[in-house]
Order: sequence, then C-alpha cells, then structure tokens
Amino acid sequence: MSKQRSDKPRIKPFKGPAGGWGSVRSLAEILPRERIRPEVLGELLRQNKPDGFMCTSCAWPKPADHHPAEFCEEGAKATAWELTSYRTTPEFFEKHTLTALRGWKDYDLEQQGRLTHPLRYDPATDKYAACSWEEAFDAIGDALRPLDPKSVVFYASGRASLETSYMYALMARMYGNQNLPDSSNMCHESTSVGLKAAIGVPVGTTRLEDFELCDAIFFFGQNVGSNSPRMLHDLRAARKRGVEIITFNPLKERGLERFTDPQNPIEMVTLGETAISTQYHQVRAGGDIAAMTGIAKFLLEWDDAARAAGDPPVLDHAFIAQHTHDFDVFATAVRAAEWDEIEREAGLAKSALEEAARVYAKSKAVLGIYGMGLTQHVKGVDNVRMVVNLLLLRGNIGRPGAGPTPVRGHSNVQGQRTVGITEKTELAPVAKLKELYGFDPPTEKGLNTVESCRGIIDGSVKAFVGLGGNFLRAVPETGPMEEAWPRLEISVQIATKLNRNHLFPGKAGYLLPCLGRIEEDLQASGPQAVSIEDSTSCIHGSRGKAKPASPHLLSEPRIVAEIAKRITPPNPSVDWDGWVGTYARVRDAIEATYPEPFKDFNKKLFTPGGFWKGNKASERIWLTPSGKAEFFAPTTLSATGFADAANRFRLLTLRSNDQFNTTIYGYHDRFRGVRGTRDVLFVNAADMAEAGLHEGQIVALESDAGDNIHRRLGGLIVTPYDIPRGCLGAYYPEANVLIPVGHHAEESFVPAAKSVPVRICP
Repeated sequence: MSKQRSDKPRIKPFKGPAGGWGSVRSLAEILPRERIRPEVLGELLRQNKPDGFMCTSCAWPKPADHHPAEFCEEGAKATAWELTSYRTTPEFFEKHTLTALRGWKDYDLEQQGRLTHPLRYDPATDKYAACSWEEAFDAIGDALRPLDPKSVVFYASGRASLETSYMYALMARMYGNQNLPDSSNMCHESTSVGLKAAIGVPVGTTRLEDFELCDAIFFFGQNVGSNSPRMLHDLRAARKRGVEIITFNPLKERGLERFTDPQNPIEMVTLGETAISTQYHQVRAGGDIAAMTGIAKFLLEWDDAARAAGDPPVLDHAFIAQHTHDFDVFATAVRAAEWDEIEREAGLAKSALEEAARVYAKSKAVLGIYGMGLTQHVKGVDNVRMVVNLLLLRGNIGRPGAGPTPVRGHSNVQGQRTVGITEKTELAPVAKLKELYGFDPPTEKGLNTVESCRGIIDGSVKAFVGLGGNFLRAVPETGPMEEAWPRLEISVQIATKLNRNHLFPGKAGYLLPCLGRIEEDLQASGPQAVSIEDSTSCIHGSRGKAKPASPHLLSEPRIVAEIAKRITPPNPSVDWDGWVGTYARVRDAIEATYPEPFKDFNKKLFTPGGFWKGNKASERIWLTPSGKAEFFAPTTLSATGFADAANRFRLLTLRSNDQFNTTIYGYHDRFRGVRGTRDVLFVNAADMAEAGLHEGQIVALESDAGDNIHRRLGGLIVTPYDIPRGCLGAYYPEANVLIPVGHHAEESFVPAAKSVPVRICP
C-alpha cells in the first residue's frame, strides 16, 4: 500500500483558493516524498527560464519577463517526479511478474522510480530481464523489418522534443508508413481540424502579450487550476486591470473562481485572493454549442434593433463582409434556434446567456480560451467552430488582444505536429522530404489513435513503437485493448518510468529507458539542447543539467537513430549518427524542411520568451478554399452525439490536481476535497435523491452506449457535488474502461471522454 493511499478516504469540501498555502504545502509534501537531493532543488529555479529547461508538464507559454520562481505546483511535481531518487532496477523485475504487477495502482507503479537499464520481456518467466542496448536494437530491427510497414504503429507522446519528433517522423516515413498517432489525437485534434477549416490554420492565433490587451475573456471547458496553473498569473493580472472573465464549465473549478498568488508576499501573509471569473455558467456537459448559439442569437437581435433605430451596430459588418464567408447561412440557423431548446441543451437560463452576451457586445478585444471540455465530444469540431463563429461576429480574430486560444496539454504536443508527427499527408512536407532525402515518402493516410486501437483489437496492427506516454492507459476501450495487446508481434516502449502499458508486452517486448528533459545530455560534440513549442506557437530552447538517473540511459534522439538505422534503407542524405552527435544539425534539417517558420532556428533557439513561428490567420490572411474565414452553421445544439434517456447520464472524465494526464502524483484532489482515493463518483444531489442513492454508497457505472458491449467500472464512492443535473464526474484514466472506441469526435476522431453515456448500478 502506498504512502499516499488512506484506509479511510476522506471527502469534504475544500474552502481555500487555488495557489496560496495549499500549493506550498503540496510541494512541501512531494519533494521529500521523492527524496529530492538538496542540489536538485536548484533545478526548480532553472525551470521555464532562458537557458534553463522547459517544464515537462503543460504547454503554457514561458514569459520573457519571468518570475523569480517560474513554476507552478503541477510543474514542480513533474520536476520532482523526474528527478526522484527512487530507481526501478532489474532487481525489481526479478521479484515481480508482469501479471502480478497488473494488480498495482498507476501511482504505485511510477512511484518505484526511474528505469535504469534496457529490458527485454521473457515470456517463460513473465518478467523483464536486463539486456544490452545492442541486443535490444538488433532484435527490434529483426522483428520490424519483415513486417508490412502498414501494420506497424509509431506513437509519440507530447513530451518528446522537436528534434526527436522530426527524426521519429522521418524514420516512420522512410520505413514506409504514416501511422503516426500522437497525444493530439486524444485531446486537441478537434482544434486542428476545426480551426484549419474555419480560419486556415490548425492552431490558436494569440500570444501571451494578448492577455495584456484584451478587455474580456470567454473561457470554455478548461480547468486552469489543475492543468495549467501558471496561466493563473495572466488571468489575475487581467482581472486586476478590469478584464471580465466569463466562464462556461460544468463543474465549479477553484482556479476559475479564486486565486492567491504564491509569489506575492502580501497576498500570502494577508490570505488575500483575486476573484477570477466575473460570471460562472455551469453548462451541461455537451451544452456549449447551445450556450454559444444563445449568445449569438442575442447579438443578432440587438444588431437588428440597433440598425433599425439608426444606432451603432453590434456586429462588425465591415469585417464580416471583407473577411468572412457564409455569415448569412450561420445567421439563419441561429435565428431559427428556439429558446426552449437552447435552455434545455445548455442547462442555462436565457437570462444567464443574455448576461454573458452583454459583456461580449460591449468588449472590443476578446480572447476565446478553451480546452478539452470542448474538444472531447462527438461534436467536438463543431464546438471549436462555434468559438470561431462567436469571435468572427465582432472581428475578434487578427486584432491585438483577441482570438481563439486553445490550451494544449503536453509541453510539445503542438510542436510534434509542426515537425511532421501526423497521419495526414496534407499536413506532411512530402515533397520537401523527397527533395532533401531522395526517397518517396508514403502518401497513403496513416492510422490515428482510434484507428490504431481498432487495428490492435482486430489484429491488423502487428507492432507498436511508443515514444513515451502510457498509450494503453490513455485510450478508450480499456478491456478489449488490454486483451488484444499481447497478440502484437512486438511492442517497444521508450520511457523514463514504469507504467501500466509496459505490463502488457507483445510476443516480444522491449522497454528502453531514456534521459529526461531535465538531465544533462552529453553527445559527441558536448552537452546538447533541445527545443519545445508552446500553446501559442512560440519555440523555446531547453537545456538539461541534472545528473542522469543512470549511466545506462540513452537520449531519445539516440534511441530513435539506432532503431532507424536498423529498419530503414541506407540513405547517404540522412546522417543519423551525425544528428545524434550534434542536435544543432537536426535543427538545420528542420529549418531546411520548414524554412519559413524555422528561419535561423539555431540562432534564435534561446530567445527569451521564445520565438514565434508566425500565424497567417493572426494577419487576417485566411488559407481556406474561399480565401476567407468560414462561418459554420451547427446542425445540432448538443455535442454529446447521443440522446437523453431515462436513467442515462453524461459522464465527464476528470483529472485531479494530483495528476498530469495519466501520471498520478498521489491520491489527493485538494480542490474537490478528496483525500486518499480516486474511486469517486461526483453526482448532483437532486439526481442522488431521485435515484435513491446516499452519500458514501458504493456503486458501479455501466456503459449505456447501446452497442451490447458490457463495460463496467465498480467500487465508486457516491459523492454529492455541484455538477449539472444529468451529469456525472469520475477520474481519468480509470473511467476510460467505459468509453467505446467508436465514441469519438466526428472528423477528428478524438475520444469523446467529456460526455460518455452511462447508467448507475447500485
């Protein structure tokens, strides 16, 4: 039993703000728990600084004018997690079979510490055993070369650097496929599809300085307090100068309510707080299209009245005429929407939407910030396009202080797409790769995450190479995926710590431990630096200096290069060894492949605040078929993809503030008042009464997808919570077992984890 887990879980409301002394106490707990050496504490002062290292957790921008301590609670946890003194050695695996380890919790697996040696799975003993690097690389090459390239998946987690990602994508294409799913497939692919269709670029248009220029922020489906706490400094500063923040989110998240700045001595001593949201609207899960339609409906009505009276218009008609297409189609759909349906689907009163619309109507520069609360729905792409619709109505794209601002998760997940990690030919520099390296890159679309899952289940995928991450734990359809995984011919995992995916090797399985981003990376030309792209398309250099966890670790670029040399044809234009010896040469290759965004890449690498790669939509240049920004008329007011029915609930999967994605730092969720457990079901009190449930009762959830497949998650503690009626909350990734592989966003294939049809089974 771990030190974090309690025999008697305790759940009671948390009354404090985000940040403040709660953050300080959290750090005071995790640093000694990970046995952080005193000299390692200095690494925290290098975090997110010029010539320092980029945080390994979220992708929030790193400011040029930084704080003395430019890290948040979550970022410090990620650093402690990587620099822990615990080690998972070959001796650990001598004591435990993988079958036995499957009974361990996620936290307990990673808490064993950093992996120290390359490992080979031995089916005879059901254990990992140490092997040499050459043995591992040769065996991987021997297993992959005979396979049909179309049957092999190359997955990439969002933490890998631009250099590693470029090499990895090139390796896959030289091998013969574009089966390059990555973390984006599971979170913000709806952004990439929706924004690309609407404004011609697959990313947001704003930068950090826009927070200083906006006069209103509309916030949708993103838990800033747990997922990107450094953003709270920018939100706090905006509120101090009078910016209104209008929040739409099913749960009351503390970071969007109140914040105490841990770096402000006066606030810490006086227990002062800054109220973040000026309006907080608890929209139903999947109700954001309805809510935004209601706001747009008010704007159109007010504009009609203003023009009829000869008053200044509410909409920016000059912008709409010059820069947009299909406004009339969108306006017709909004006018036709009925208020009773809008209120029902949004779960909000007409008066609440009017209150939000009045703020938008009077604001001159609006940021539209959103997260996976919008993207992880069946109509996730429609959600994203509705944010764009709202911004286009008043010209809020291509204006200082305005524009769509998607908040990415992993610290380089956006950057991986930039340098070629994509299954889509139209996003890959196919012609340039042929010119530079003299081979014919594949043009057939590759497998995304959902398609990879289907291929693993039906047996058409024969091998899996994972560049970081915990794929098997992060994806939907957990049961069939775990059952199918051992049928793979080979699975290869590049990782820093043990996780559940590693406990399900293929017929052959290799676990390859790599250097972490914070550790010194010594190659032939000396210490190396890597690069990372943040949520606002700024590129940052990152230099690790900590002592590596083991002398047996290799860098990610070295591991990729060694595999590439064994599975791709010899190519005199690709010097894998030279690239590993000097990462600056990889950056030269990236610049040659993408000359416009990466001009003078090596010279600009450590620009304070990063260097911006540019964004045509921010210049009001629309790379769409019409040459204009596209309005989109929604066909439904619900993003869930399923109808309401008796005893059917909408399940939202949640992250605690003691985790980052699938990495679980502990069993506490301070902001929701949970200690000692993750087996919690958050339920509206009225729904509890109607269903005859009582607080503390143990229940199960079962899938209500209507596909006759039994999916069940048991042992959940019923907990009354301020959540809209008809909605439930449970923790990710544990609740992934309830998500059908076919329950995903249309067009983008993002698993629809924010509205899963379930029923409660007492």
